[in-house]
Amino acid sequence: MIDSVAIDSNTSDKDLPAASGSRRGRPRRVRMTGAERREQLLDIGRTLFAERGFEGTSVEEIAAKAGVSKPVVYEHFGGKEGLYAVVVDREMRRLLDMVTGALTAGHPRELLEQAAFALLDYIEKSTDGFRILVRDSPVAQSTGTFASLISDIATQVEDILGLEFKARGFDPKLAPLYAQALVGMVALTGQWWLDVRKPRKAEVAAHLVNLAWHGLDGLEPKPRLVGHRKS
Repeated sequence: MIDSVAIDSNTSDKDLPAASGSRRGRPRRVRMTGAERREQLLDIGRTLFAERGFEGTSVEEIAAKAGVSKPVVYEHFGGKEGLYAVVVDREMRRLLDMVTGALTAGHPRELLEQAAFALLDYIEKSTDGFRILVRDSPVAQSTGTFASLISDIATQVEDILGLEFKARGFDPKLAPLYAQALVGMVALTGQWWLDVRKPRKAEVAAHLVNLAWHGLDGLEPKPRLVGHRKS
């Protein structure tokens, strides 16, 4: 099989023997550079992983949709796990870059709005990527998890909250806890909004910030439990 020839990002499909079409009209393989083929496989894998999850996607199906044989997928990624790991890593970096890039100068409430919009923008523009990130998979240990990504985003928000806490007389050491809570609230709401897509994005962001901001505004310096359980 010609596709079993090892290829890398510098190898072109033109360097391989051309696949001959059959008399029954079998489509000829599209010639691509190694880099182009890799990107094609990533795009196909991303779509299939979003639709069917890691377990529901096979190397055979990825190869078939790309018009190549299985060895090509193995040559580029070493298997389904390797392809999935690259897809997840790209999506995590894309989301983190969008959130951190959105946290520019402004009033703290405006910064909360920017963070909420950044996550909702990602969900809207990269729906497949978000579906992949919120799924569990057997390779999550090596590629990171959605929880670890949320933790990374919360770290960005933590500094903002720390300054606000200090200015208002609260313990800034609690900023990490509140950052996790706020980012987690937005992320879980985003998962819900991913399917319903209403109300509109700006309204969702406004309600999220309304709850977060006025919740922070009414914080007690030393919150107490009112129920019977104390530990």
